Amino acid sequence: MDKSPKVMSLNQLAKRVKQHQAQGQQVVLCHGTFDLLHAGHIHHLQQAKQQGDILCVTLTADAFVNKGPGRPVFDQVIRAEVLAALQVVDYVAINEAVTSENVIQMLQPDVYVKGAEYAQVQEDVTGNISKEIEEVTTHGGQVVFTDGITFSSSHLLNQFFEVFDATTRHYLQSFKQDFSLEQVLTAVSDLSDLKVAVLGEAIIDEYHYTEPMGQIGKGTALAVKSLNKEKFAGGAIALANHIAGFVEEVALLTVLGADASNNEEDFIRQKLQDNVKPILSYTPNAPTIHKKRFIAAEMQQDRLEGAGEKLFEVYDYHPQPDLMQAETKLCQWMETQLRHYDAVVVADFGNGSISEKMIQTLMQHSPFLAVNTQLNSGNRGYHVITRYPKADFISLNEPELRLATHNRYAPLEDLGQDILHQLKAQALSITRGAKGVMNLTEQGKVDSVPALATKVVDRIGAGDAYLAITAILLAKGHPLRLASFIGSVAAALDLQIVCNREPIDPVLLKKTLITYLK
Repeated sequence: MDKSPKVMSLNQLAKRVKQHQAQGQQVVLCHGTFDLLHAGHIHHLQQAKQQGDILCVTLTADAFVNKGPGRPVFDQVIRAEVLAALQVVDYVAINEAVTSENVIQMLQPDVYVKGAEYAQVQEDVTGNISKEIEEVTTHGGQVVFTDGITFSSSHLLNQFFEVFDATTRHYLQSFKQDFSLEQVLTAVSDLSDLKVAVLGEAIIDEYHYTEPMGQIGKGTALAVKSLNKEKFAGGAIALANHIAGFVEEVALLTVLGADASNNEEDFIRQKLQDNVKPILSYTPNAPTIHKKRFIAAEMQQDRLEGAGEKLFEVYDYHPQPDLMQAETKLCQWMETQLRHYDAVVVADFGNGSISEKMIQTLMQHSPFLAVNTQLNSGNRGYHVITRYPKADFISLNEPELRLATHNRYAPLEDLGQDILHQLKAQALSITRGAKGVMNLTEQGKVDSVPALATKVVDRIGAGDAYLAITAILLAKGHPLRLASFIGSVAAALDLQIVCNREPIDPVLLKKTLITYLK
């Protein structure tokens, strides 16, 4: 495709705009994704051109299109050239940012035009429209909303471009018969008054990105070239940060090493979200759990793109830490403070930092208890969900469930019901990777959510994202079918994040939910 002379950089466009304005011409700006150009867009652009002399259109670059799975369908070059082919459009530029605020600052248009669907500013889930309006008016421009034909690009893409496979499309159609988009978005917004306590193990994840060089000269080991490394706050810290974006307050109860030289406390405090209150305790004979993963990095034109294949891991931890002082502090806090909280979410990774006394205290004082007991190489065969006498919500993967029931072949529904009854739980989610999630309730109802991810960058942390969002929705009283769907979308988003580099963004979650349900 030959490049149109109408397509230029933002800097070039800013110079061109100033020239037109110096000649007394009115410059109009439209901004969007324009992934699938349809009749609604054409009508919108025609009305925009009527507001002035020169129509500039900027579009969001591929890397910043946060509209869910498979988006954008068309890359930024194609989208720009299609817009440039329209006679009504004078100039096109690609914006390397999430919103158009920077574009408005650079171009300072006389008129900024948005579609009728954005006229109700208070209904904008992103909060960006009000910022854009403020930016326009600051520079003396005006904002105009078009009217007339409107279509949903997300709906058209979902319907005609098969962004989802047949199983997912069937599930979404069934889900939409039970829950409207408004109900789903309201459920997420209504979490804002919750106070949640998180108990679990603090884990420092460290990724060592490498370039494999092949077999060593003498032996069969693999040699790698070191590229760089990145450190993440994982475990219960990541869980607390996921939850913090949706609720009023989070208390994080966790155990660190007592030695300041290796307990990572400063790093952990720095990584916590502002509304996470750390209740830290210490063990004298163990470091803060540290996991190093050596990774064959994915490279693109000599630039590190992110996590690739994991080569091996190194754990620095003590399987039997001295919990005497930590246990006393955390149990006292739970005895006196848990009554002020709406829910407790436990991330038990089986590394020895949650004692039996802590569990008993949880049993006595938790208003709503959600638990995950994770199976890993350090506890395989010894760490199961049945160490908890009861729970309201349980989230396990299939191997964790089979280990807990000592049954390799029986149907998951049967094993799940056994665990539900044993722990007197209301709901159980069995996460199954590419097979999605199987949900069971105490009434014997079985419901499944297919895998919703269309892109996988890193699997680390996706289960924690699912647990975090599903648990707080259940604590708020929402049904498992609704909570599990939203939790699955959160997990799909987390699969696109390297390790625990950032928590689930509530705005992005809402935008993705809109894309799924259009």
